[in-house]
Amino acid sequence: MVEVKTIEKPDERRDFPGGHIEALHLTGLDFAVGTFEPGWRWRESVRPIVGTDLCEVHHRGIVVQGRMRLRTADGAEAELGPGDVYVVAPGHDAWVVGDEQVVVYDVAGQMALTYAKSSEAGA
Repeated sequence: MVEVKTIEKPDERRDFPGGHIEALHLTGLDFAVGTFEPGWRWRESVRPIVGTDLCEVHHRGIVVQGRMRLRTADGAEAELGPGDVYVVAPGHDAWVVGDEQVVVYDVAGQMALTYAKSSEAGA
């Protein structure tokens, strides 16, 4: 089997204040491209949609552009930039650092399936 899709034609797009997710769904892989504008912060943009105190999505991916800072529930912090490969457990806040748009490629699956979906939508 060979299955190929392009990020230029995602299966779905979810917009939220200051950003959006474009998702591709393949057999055995749900892939997301996340785009976050300068000034974006999870707790101000996505928390009102999902209704949780922190982001409860497990992320695995790579930063393609821009810088993003993360803070976990236990207070640990990290800053990610272009070329950084990351794993982020559920229970964190995140925000864009600086004046450049952040673009991430996330391969964990949960981001493509549930990120920025309201609890009424099953997230």
